[in-house]
Amino acid sequence: MFGIADYGAFVAAIVLFLAIPGPGNLALITSTSKGGIRGGLAATMGVIAGDQVLMWMAVAGVAALLSTYPTAFHAVQWLGAAYLAWLGFKMLTAKPGAQPILNIEPRHYFKQAALITLLNPKAIVFYMAFFPLFVDPARHQGLLTFGVMAATVAALTFAYGLIAVLLTHHLAERMRANPTIGRVLEKVAGVFLIGFGIKLAISK
Repeated sequence: MFGIADYGAFVAAIVLFLAIPGPGNLALITSTSKGGIRGGLAATMGVIAGDQVLMWMAVAGVAALLSTYPTAFHAVQWLGAAYLAWLGFKMLTAKPGAQPILNIEPRHYFKQAALITLLNPKAIVFYMAFFPLFVDPARHQGLLTFGVMAATVAALTFAYGLIAVLLTHHLAERMRANPTIGRVLEKVAGVFLIGFGIKLAISK
């Protein structure tokens, strides 16, 4: 279909990758717990926007450029690691009753999630390696094939994000009755963000 080999397997692989814990998932959960459904959906759109940029950069061969100039790759890698660690540190040091680390207005949740996604240069390399696995050389239709793949990733990400947001919102409503739980979860999220930042910084 549209030059994609085994479209069903392609969809299944994307769903599997979406479910793997990572900074994007953490951004959705944290944004929803702080900003409700609007905040969560804004973060979902931010992840989608970031992913689309990375996918088309991969298609354009940016991954090859980063491989040719490793200094540029590592600079972006460290920038992403520092950003995640900074968010995590702010969460860990936030005092009870302080303004949320992830800002209140939906556009801020969008920007935060988009930045978290964009500042992971490994994602470009991932898409560069992943897309060719599902391209049928005999039926490839150029940009149309990659466009359908990108649209599929966006649609699946939105569906996954919507489910995650609704579930998180439901749980958040229950936890608001006990503020201590919310503070503990914020600290845990901070630790995970710092951990993701360290992992990104030391990964080869």
